[in-house]
Amino acid sequence: MQQLPEPDFPRFGDQTEALIICPNPAMLNELSPLLKTYLPQVALRDLRYYPDASQVRTMATTARLCFLDTVSDREAAVTVMGELLASNPNLAVINLLSGNDPDFILRGLRLGASDFLLRPFTGEHIEAALAKVSRTQHVDGAERKEGGKIICVMPAKGACGASTIASNLAYQWKRLGAKRILLSDMDPLTGILSFLLKIKPNGYSFIDVLHNAQKLDIDLWKGMITTRQGVDVLLAPETLVEGMNDLRDPGPIVEFARNNYDAVILDASGAYGDWNLNQARLADEIVLVTTNELPALQAAQRSLTYLDDNRIGRWKIRLVVNRYHRDVGLSPEVIGQALHTEVFHMIPTDYEAVQKGLMDGRPIPATTPFGKNLTALADKLSGKEKNSAKPKSGGFSGLLSMFKS
Repeated sequence: MQQLPEPDFPRFGDQTEALIICPNPAMLNELSPLLKTYLPQVALRDLRYYPDASQVRTMATTARLCFLDTVSDREAAVTVMGELLASNPNLAVINLLSGNDPDFILRGLRLGASDFLLRPFTGEHIEAALAKVSRTQHVDGAERKEGGKIICVMPAKGACGASTIASNLAYQWKRLGAKRILLSDMDPLTGILSFLLKIKPNGYSFIDVLHNAQKLDIDLWKGMITTRQGVDVLLAPETLVEGMNDLRDPGPIVEFARNNYDAVILDASGAYGDWNLNQARLADEIVLVTTNELPALQAAQRSLTYLDDNRIGRWKIRLVVNRYHRDVGLSPEVIGQALHTEVFHMIPTDYEAVQKGLMDGRPIPATTPFGKNLTALADKLSGKEKNSAKPKSGGFSGLLSMFKS
């Protein structure tokens, strides 16, 4: 069996300077020792105040990293972040927050923040943030690319149809104008994209990408993927690989794909474990797939709780109810209230069309109920259609009580 590569720890050179703009003394005292441990060769410069525009212009030119307190004065922090990135677009800004605030996290990311850290700070979370920065910046300080959109599709439990949605969603991006699309099977144990798309394995999988991460280029990449009807597909391994349970970092795959594709669809095995969590962290949006049956909804609740506990923000999770049938299981209103999460989209039961698509190994036609609703889902995810529906309130206390811990 093959041997998995060792995880790559983020590296920053001796000349790197990191700014810590943090008027909050308690926050600074909590963060500084951790940064000295994880960035031993980096010169740390503490500022216990928000600098003015002229100071920002001077400091931003020499720094590669900035840890920014967004708690002491939120609007001042937003102003400083804008001035930092205007002065140095390649600066990685990591926002520091006192707790999970999905709206502000999203606002910060849209303004250009590279990542965020929530208190209490831990070494694991700092390492994950630094690893993300190191993958999106070249060591020599070369300019970063904006990159393609990353969507991670994960099932709440097995047999919810997540892989069928992922494979068909990839082809929707062709309709939306993307020229380069990647569909990647990221399930190391039970990946089925080769079966769904009737692809004959070429002997390569995402494991080979991890093995060759240090020398990966476009020519090597092309040898590892299979092109199917205009979509590049990276398969999961066909056989068990030694160390499969130790997989942690999908970063080399995701970041290479981000820089070379307009859209990337990751077909994850679920929410659990570092391998799946890091896919969720790297993704722009997470499509969590469930059905409206009680066992699947309980699994969805557990998945959401697990993602919450591991600081994956609800702001980027899109709950999709697959195989919806109004006469079986719970209604969207009850699901939204039970899971404390808006139902982003529903896809109706369409057994005949799905089975025919599986038999043919082709995308399910847009004229079918499944195809029409998948088209609508892609439009929402791409921003083409704004989803404004809100779950309605109602007297569902008996059903909701089943989901209370």
